[in-house]
Amino acid sequence: MNVVCLNGEFLPAEEAKVSIFDRSFLYGDGLFETLRVYGGHPFAWTEHLDRLERSAGRMGLRMPTTRDTLRSMSLELLRRNGQSEALLRIQVSRGQGSRGYSPKGAESPIWVVSTHPATPQDPAQPTRWRLATASMRLAVSDPLNPLKSSSKLLQVLARAEAESQGCDEALLLDTAGGVVEGSSSNVFWILGNRLLTPPVESGALPGITRDAVLRIAPDLGFIPRESRCTPDDLRAADGVFLTLSSLELVTATALDGTPLRESPGTRSLHEAYQRQTRSGPH
Repeated sequence: MNVVCLNGEFLPAEEAKVSIFDRSFLYGDGLFETLRVYGGHPFAWTEHLDRLERSAGRMGLRMPTTRDTLRSMSLELLRRNGQSEALLRIQVSRGQGSRGYSPKGAESPIWVVSTHPATPQDPAQPTRWRLATASMRLAVSDPLNPLKSSSKLLQVLARAEAESQGCDEALLLDTAGGVVEGSSSNVFWILGNRLLTPPVESGALPGITRDAVLRIAPDLGFIPRESRCTPDDLRAADGVFLTLSSLELVTATALDGTPLRESPGTRSLHEAYQRQTRSGPH
């Protein structure tokens, strides 16, 4: 029986209840983080919690508990569910308030921690995804884009559109036609010894796996840079891959039906990333 942690109480998942008047349910007025757990240890815990607290500050959402409590409860939840290799999700909602968009009166935020099975990743053969360019666009430099909020309708619809075309992930562009990110991932491309990714200022989520890959890259001879690009730039690249906590590095094999080149650098980066994630507590 799977157990979750709701406001510090451990409950069977089917018994955990949140009000239908909760603002995260009504308006997407909440935040979440998804962490990969290796050997019982959540990877990049500090970086994920930094982002969660930073986003909460930008939303004026009071964190309902301390990060020490979140960590201790998360580790206990993993123990109770008997999971050492897993995905750990932390959800924070502003809670209930008065009717309407105004957050006035929402003084009791809630938090939920849940665990989920993780798909094992082979460093020698990263997951392979086909991409489809989404018809919906992100606003250029929208200040809400970098928030990992519960309001992900555009991403949900973009992914559904990609899947309806037989693809695995949606490529999101901004209103100027520049590549920003995937619906659930950050985008990288390789040109020679350069490793490129759209800048956070373009509206890309400041991904935790993204940052780890940028730090690893110089040790493998890559020159990491942030750069704006178009879908045509990806088609001309030596290799394209995506990063996300759940699947680590994912090789992009096609974009809108056009095959993409595959670089051995993607596998080298994935192997280096896996060595880092399995090097002990972080």
